[in-house]
Amino acid sequence: MTLKVMTLNVLFGGQDRFESLLALVARESPDLLVLQECLGWDDGERLRQVAATLGPEGAVHAHLGSARPRGSGNCYHVAVLSRMAPRSIRVHNNPHFIGHALVQCEFDTREGPLTFFGTHYDAHYETLRFVEARYLRSLLDPAAFREGLYLLAGDLNSLSRKDPYPVDLADQLRLAGVDKYGHPPRFDVIDDVEAFGWVDTLRHRPASPAWVTARRVRNGVTIDYRTDYIFASLRMAERLIHTEVIDVGEATDHNAVVATFRTH
Repeated sequence: MTLKVMTLNVLFGGQDRFESLLALVARESPDLLVLQECLGWDDGERLRQVAATLGPEGAVHAHLGSARPRGSGNCYHVAVLSRMAPRSIRVHNNPHFIGHALVQCEFDTREGPLTFFGTHYDAHYETLRFVEARYLRSLLDPAAFREGLYLLAGDLNSLSRKDPYPVDLADQLRLAGVDKYGHPPRFDVIDDVEAFGWVDTLRHRPASPAWVTARRVRNGVTIDYRTDYIFASLRMAERLIHTEVIDVGEATDHNAVVATFRTH
């Protein structure tokens, strides 16, 4: 038996590309799915359609984590869908700590409780994302984390120093006019996440060399980034089969990340 986990940023609610997004979800058929930028999903209809794509009515548990509004008033919600019934769900969206929303779910498994965090970190500044990383730490008991089953998945809007960025990345960011990662680029968030003990599943057991989840062209400069991640606690990482980046074509502007675990 396996557990397939997927994260995907749908881009501005996905309304103009929704059929393509549904086709992607149907093709990958994850057991546990987190979606970011669920803008305009408040009426539950698009969430219901995604759930129906994953299974018959009642077979998939879907929850929309309400994000705090941006300055525009728009709410970029985070959705979590699962074939497992959650025993509890908690949404963290205090604007003092959280950029959008952090959805915390607890599941019962044969090997003990599984704690899942689905999220979308702040899109603007590494300093604000670092606050979110430290907030996540505050929710975790280090001893329980070392021995337990934990997953973190989402668009963290952050760079990993372990990815193969070019040596002139700092110059490219300046030429592109991209400020969100800092000048020079900072890696504080992913460094902090890994320092706590989270394992980057794509680096731990990649299914292929593919690693780019967001290709961006700004001011004529093309830069490949990875900002979408699935992290696991050490005990959960021991069950990892592989992780892969899924090319989504024109369905959205982020590639999906999918990790598959053994369940026993």
